Amino acid sequence: MNKKQPWLPVGGAEARIVIVGFMLLFCVLGGYFSVRPVRETIGTILGRKATQDLWVFTAIFAILIVPSYGWLVAHVRRAVLLPSIYGFMAVAFVVAAVVFENDPQNATLARVFYVGISVMNLLLVSVFWSFMLEILNSEQTKRLFGLIAAGGTAGALVGPLLTSLFVTRIGNSGVLYLGAGMFAIAVVLQRVLLAQWHLISPEGVPGATKSDRDRALGGNPFAGFMLVIRNPYLIGIMLFVIGVSAINTFLYFEQLQLVEEQFAEITKRTQVFASLDAIVQALVVVSQLFLTGFIATRLGIIVLLVTVPIVMVFGLTVFAISGTFIVLAVAMVIRRWGEYAFIRPGREMLFSKVDKESKYKAKNLIDVAVYRLADAGFAQLKKFLEAVGMSGTAEALTTAGIAALWAINGWWLGRRYEKEKEHKSGV
Repeated sequence: MNKKQPWLPVGGAEARIVIVGFMLLFCVLGGYFSVRPVRETIGTILGRKATQDLWVFTAIFAILIVPSYGWLVAHVRRAVLLPSIYGFMAVAFVVAAVVFENDPQNATLARVFYVGISVMNLLLVSVFWSFMLEILNSEQTKRLFGLIAAGGTAGALVGPLLTSLFVTRIGNSGVLYLGAGMFAIAVVLQRVLLAQWHLISPEGVPGATKSDRDRALGGNPFAGFMLVIRNPYLIGIMLFVIGVSAINTFLYFEQLQLVEEQFAEITKRTQVFASLDAIVQALVVVSQLFLTGFIATRLGIIVLLVTVPIVMVFGLTVFAISGTFIVLAVAMVIRRWGEYAFIRPGREMLFSKVDKESKYKAKNLIDVAVYRLADAGFAQLKKFLEAVGMSGTAEALTTAGIAALWAINGWWLGRRYEKEKEHKSGV
């Protein structure tokens, strides 16, 4: 019996999974976000043009990692694979710290580090949610994903805060050691979560053993590509992610340009970015704890998926007319808040309706390779449109049109999800 805790709307095994999952995602994103400022510093040292070229390499390696990860999932038990991925990050950060200590100007390592962390951050989050989708059913994901996701948001707040407080004393190498420590803790927490998983009857099948549940998935390491191509539902999720990337890319580059124009002082620009980050993360934490689960269970996943795209249609249209920084800043805050608080949990819930192999192989392809390819593609497209003289107003209105298609795609996915739920419940 799952007796609920007075401070948590779940109980028993669910409560333990939520707490450990919260802490694990806290360490994963806390470790990443504590180290991310080192990546950005590397970008300033390499220069803007060199960094732009690295975006292309990031997309290429995002594609290459898909079959590699697919092979590992096919041949390695998840009880070994999942902790090993976090352990690999801890070791990689330690190695980078040692090299940077001895050779701070090592340009080759700087480039490898920049590309590697840009690819791995998406993989790490995708791996985490793949496992959570395996141990929680569709109904549980609606209630619990918002609570668990709040751990990641808290980590995204604490990680850079620790870096800002201590980097002047411990240096960039010390920050890398800090990130390694958080991933080392993540290894332990993943082991704890695996132990909690084994206490629950596997997939509701009485008598199923621990080895039955944890065996490698088998199959082709390239299966993720075919799984997506053959499944309209997964194609829909892929298009939804491309929509996320399209809006994000436009707003990101417009923000860079307007902040550069509005604020001459470098420190003032940093202050603006930090203020926007603080507002977003504060809104996200509150929403994930108290609002995401309520919307998912009471209003449905469609509301999670379409609210932000619809707001973006309106916001981008207003920005096209006004062109002011304040309108863009509000749109950026709403977009980022909505993505972390509503869209990301909603996206993860969508995968609860697919088979186990798709949860790992197809999901990884969409979350990592498709996302990074879309980022690189839309960045180049924006650069091309500016080169041929398209006005900012026209770009904003075009992006608003893409947001409308994004909303329609989200509505279709939500309807497919709800119909599948009704079918399984016999309605």
